[in-house]
Amino acid sequence: MAGNGRKRDPGGTRTRTGLPASIEAAWGLRERPGKGPKPGIGIERIVAAAMALAAAEGLAAVSMGRVAKELGVSTMSLYRYVAAKDELYILMQEEAVGLPPAPPPPGTGWREALSAWARAQREVFHRNLWMLRIPVSGPPATPNSVAWWDRGLAALADTGLDEGEKISVVMLIGGFVRNEALVMADVGAAIAASGEAPEVVMRRYAETLERFADPQRYPALADVLRSRVMYEPDGKDFEFVFGLERLLDGVGVLVDRRARDEGAACEEGEEA
Repeated sequence: MAGNGRKRDPGGTRTRTGLPASIEAAWGLRERPGKGPKPGIGIERIVAAAMALAAAEGLAAVSMGRVAKELGVSTMSLYRYVAAKDELYILMQEEAVGLPPAPPPPGTGWREALSAWARAQREVFHRNLWMLRIPVSGPPATPNSVAWWDRGLAALADTGLDEGEKISVVMLIGGFVRNEALVMADVGAAIAASGEAPEVVMRRYAETLERFADPQRYPALADVLRSRVMYEPDGKDFEFVFGLERLLDGVGVLVDRRARDEGAACEEGEEA
């Protein structure tokens, strides 16, 4: 692929800016070649074709050769725009993520704002389940992902948490959202592959545990099975809502602690 004067390392992943090529591409820092015949495709078409392929067949189906075939061009022509498959993954993810929703109205509490942020992020994952198969290689570094991160941090602006604590909270909530979406996607795929209704699959699972799990060896599980709770279908999104609310409860404890610390500091200052 023609460059812009910057030398790459042998792996072709970094440039003189010190940034991975995919990050440069996402921020529009990489110039496309201007010499030679006029390109017949653009980065937008390449990314769109790759996303359509991932949605239909999964991320594993996405390769430079397969995307080129979908576009009816040679594989080498793609390298005028995308340096490698990993770069294409980043650009696909950036497009799928998009910008976060508009900020909540003024006066919205931190808990409500952070909950809305988490739910919106979950919706993005569920619309693009293939994104969950892209390994997390570092903190947010592309324009749209940084915008999401900024919105999460903004939700905590008036909590009294320090900046490091805000980052940790956003990472905690974001990690939960991603993991829950991944687990639910895998469970949903397994249930769909069985060809049976979810409640039938769960009932059979509970029956299997009752048959083989010795109450003497697994007493806590035996108590759960006797309660029959595993035979009762959960409400829609129960696990997500339960988990998110418990995490926010914990953040609330920290926020209250910081408020008490600040109050105590103010009292000491007045006494001094």
